[in-house]
Amino acid sequence: MSKYTQEEVIGQPQSMASVILVNVGLLLAMAATILAMPICYSPVARWLMAGAAVAVLVGRFISPYTGKVIRVKRLRRIELWVGAFFGVAAFFMFYYPQDARDWLAFTLAGGFLQAYTSLTLPRAMRQALKE
Repeated sequence: MSKYTQEEVIGQPQSMASVILVNVGLLLAMAATILAMPICYSPVARWLMAGAAVAVLVGRFISPYTGKVIRVKRLRRIELWVGAFFGVAAFFMFYYPQDARDWLAFTLAGGFLQAYTSLTLPRAMRQALKE
């Protein structure tokens, strides 16, 4: 018998606006990263990255996790940091526009955290239902 019910593990479903905002934000971050590379540098990339950070942060804030599983709650909180890392990357794009070292590091960190949580969240939910 499971310790948690399915409603306690999943919580309230994410709103459609939240899902759309986060996906648009992640696509904007990808476009900003491509446009900011030295091969095809464009000053529009700074504004795209700033918009990506805002979209991801707002999308994550308007749909918080309401379930009772601590591990899933922690992973959903880590997803908030993705938007924060993109925000810091946008700051470095404005502050040091020709130096790709700082903003690229924060963009990669945000991308790594997004990949980690998107792979680990379903596994943690399945595990909580099996317990």
